[in-house]
Amino acid sequence: MTDPSDALRPPVDPAMTPQTFARWYWPVAELRAFCEALGLPSAGRKAELRDRVAFALAHPGQAPPAPPRRRRRSGGVDWKTAALSEATVIDEGVSFGPNLRGWFKARLGPRFSCHGDFMDWMRASPGRTLADAEAAWRMLEARKDDPAFRREIAECNEHLQYLRDLRDANPHLSLDQARTCWTEKARRPAREGKVRYAPEDLRFLD
Repeated sequence: MTDPSDALRPPVDPAMTPQTFARWYWPVAELRAFCEALGLPSAGRKAELRDRVAFALAHPGQAPPAPPRRRRRSGGVDWKTAALSEATVIDEGVSFGPNLRGWFKARLGPRFSCHGDFMDWMRASPGRTLADAEAAWRMLEARKDDPAFRREIAECNEHLQYLRDLRDANPHLSLDQARTCWTEKARRPAREGKVRYAPEDLRFLD
């Protein structure tokens, strides 16, 4: 008898039952395909897409509730077009688009990366200046040289969290082997649609 935990994720099907849909981890591309097949908007964050599809499958013919509107934070700087300088004050409406990223690249060189830790620092620092932000970025980069430092992984990034957890538990395995386990695990039933590392996942390397 086939182990039900080894069943593979079915293809996108707008006639799928909500119970079947809930059994699986769905990548963003497939969630968008679901939305298109169901005549739903396909823009938004992964969690929003999943909720939208789940509602449509459970309530055929009903329009899903509109997502809560994100309050746009006001500020004095037009981050898309402003001529930025060291003295530019960070406000609550800071936007990390091409204008701001380009300014930092010109200052810090091509190695500049607008990573999550840096964006979190800026969002938490209204009233500080871009000169302060530049110093903060250099500090965050230097911290990476500390062997004890580990960057926090966002809760929504199941892929990176899975790879880290697997390799923490099995430091002898390569990154490619960890990715193989992720690929196979993500195709199989996942409680609440979330993929988490478990020791038995090493069977995928056999």
